[in-house]
Amino acid sequence: RSDTGETMAWSESMDTLLANKGGLEAFRTFLKSEFSEENVEFWLACEDFKKTKSSTKIASKAQKIYSDFIQADAPKEINIDFHTKTHISQNLSEPTLSCFDDAQRLIYSLMAKDSFPRFLRSEEYKELVKKQQNGNQKRWLPFL
Repeated sequence: RSDTGETMAWSESMDTLLANKGGLEAFRTFLKSEFSEENVEFWLACEDFKKTKSSTKIASKAQKIYSDFIQADAPKEINIDFHTKTHISQNLSEPTLSCFDDAQRLIYSLMAKDSFPRFLRSEEYKELVKKQQNGNQKRWLPFL
């Protein structure tokens, strides 16, 4: 895909956006400007956690995610319901690779319904698309 196609493709789905390094960075920057980057950081931490092979690392990574994002007054506390929080707390004694799945789904859904549409309407996103369109015109139409 061309650069413009790539930037435009981010608007197709949040999966497309999150799977693209540039898209993820642009989305993170946008979330920082809205003071809600903890959502994407939690989502990324969960993605990384699910790839963990060693059982000792599973326990320590689960604890880190819990203390960073889940526990009350966590530095990057995410907004999830009491039931989900309690469920995670109970699973922490013997964490599995799926112990954050419910919370990750909730946060993904929150971003998809709320942050993602705002990102697509943002000036930052419109600027990126415009920049890439202009860059492509210059590359393909050198006489402009």
